[in-house]
Amino acid sequence: MEPQTVKTKSKKTDNSSFILGLIIGILVTLLLVALVILGVILFGKSNGLSQGSAEKKKLEKLLEDNDLVDEQMLQKLSSIEDVIDKYYYKDDLDDEVLSEGIYRGILDAVGDPYTCYFSEEELEEMLESSEGVYYGIGAYVTLDQSGMYPMITAPIAGSPAEEADLRPGDIVYEINGEPTYGKSLDAAVTMMRGKEGTEVEVTILRSTESEYIHLTLVRRRVEAPTVTYEMLEDNIGYIQITQFSEVTVDQFADALASVRASGMEGLIIDLRANPGGSLTSVIGIGRMLLPEGLIMYTEDKYGDRDEYKCDGKREFDKPLVVLVDGNSASASEVLAGAIKDYELGTLVGTTTFGKGIVQTILPLNDGSGIKITTSSYYSPKGTNIHGTGIEPDVVCEFDSEAYYGEEQFDNQLDRAKEVLKDMME
Repeated sequence: MEPQTVKTKSKKTDNSSFILGLIIGILVTLLLVALVILGVILFGKSNGLSQGSAEKKKLEKLLEDNDLVDEQMLQKLSSIEDVIDKYYYKDDLDDEVLSEGIYRGILDAVGDPYTCYFSEEELEEMLESSEGVYYGIGAYVTLDQSGMYPMITAPIAGSPAEEADLRPGDIVYEINGEPTYGKSLDAAVTMMRGKEGTEVEVTILRSTESEYIHLTLVRRRVEAPTVTYEMLEDNIGYIQITQFSEVTVDQFADALASVRASGMEGLIIDLRANPGGSLTSVIGIGRMLLPEGLIMYTEDKYGDRDEYKCDGKREFDKPLVVLVDGNSASASEVLAGAIKDYELGTLVGTTTFGKGIVQTILPLNDGSGIKITTSSYYSPKGTNIHGTGIEPDVVCEFDSEAYYGEEQFDNQLDRAKEVLKDMME
């Protein structure tokens, strides 16, 4: 939020105005968060999640107990501003940037890598990407297991990332020479995006290489199809979901209808390298596959629980295998976990990422926004997989040398076919 400043010849007056604007900005931001939470309750403007009574309690607490800003804090802010004014060697600091730094700092201090602040531009870019179109290098990205580095989960077909041979598991160590360690996922993704035709330099750490890989990629328009499908031999249908976004439900419905019409007798759903996405999307897909009952439920810190159910009218009635790996996270684990709990299919691959928490996006009325972790989620049997992941029924480690070598052989997919054929007999 832009602070109110008064331009005069007196630099000290500028500083006072900056502090006043900063204080007002913080107070107004807190009020806006409260109002936005109320808006989420009324209009459901969240990332696939409405928390109902839980959000009401948060709103009441925020309005009742607003002790984030007190006299001591204001004095400290004023002192910090004086130090910057008197001692910092440059005289071209941007007051708006400093203000945004405070907003980001408050959310960074929460200690959750998935909770962060968006400027207006960042929020617009993030929302665009959820619709399947953006400008950047064209790769799905998540945080690595340490939560400290962004990691490529998959390049998008035909993108600069694919052309540069970026691979699942690649750690993005630097972007334009700036270390990514400790940055939020959204901050790192924003750094890789930009205007069409501009260059971005990325430094990659790959487990199979002894030295860093330095790449220069040219950003361009990226359209990210989230579902691909085909018919394999032996009447096996294959559907890959690379991300859960707004368009995924319809794309999956079309794919499922197509393989059914082609004589599918068994199905492989590939969730490898799928970092997750919209909760609404995965619930919609779950309702096309699962029996009657819970798909999952969420629970917040107040103990309030929201349940997401399936009527079972479209329960999948053929042999099913789900491919998963260490980069299958969040919404992917919702679907895989429900399929495993209901014993609807067999999971093949390696243990999933283990992200059992849900984020809500709260837009502020100046165009900026906040993404905040609001609850934990649980599988139909009440399992929370955060930090542990989901164990596959059939363990099969990925052979990267075979996949990226001359043969280009996908050993995990081959194992999934074998398992499915046994189920079809």
